[in-house]
Amino acid sequence: MASTSKTGRLGEGLARQFLEKKGYRIVTSNYRGGGGEIDIIAATPDSLVFVEVKTARTKAFGAPETWVDEKKQEQIGNVAEHYLFEHQLDDVDCRFDIVTVTMLDGRAEIKHFENAFNFL
Repeated sequence: MASTSKTGRLGEGLARQFLEKKGYRIVTSNYRGGGGEIDIIAATPDSLVFVEVKTARTKAFGAPETWVDEKKQEQIGNVAEHYLFEHQLDDVDCRFDIVTVTMLDGRAEIKHFENAFNFL
């Protein structure tokens, strides 16, 4: 069985590919600052998108999108605020998405939840 970190890296790579196929431009991955990390920061023609990726190897712990609880949302929001401040982006539309990758029977099931929560 793969380690949790290896599974997470695999899921993030699949999520980046998935978003790129949808026309998103990946700005950066694994951005650290403001007391946390954002897995993917991407751009669409209308928005800067902060993306949390959750990767599961089993459905035993429930749907991966439910793992992004209120505390995690607040942490992601704080990191996003830090990113915006650091890059002097004060007039940009932002949103928070979740991409889940569930690895079952050697294949990946990917789901994308746009505007999954509000912070800014």
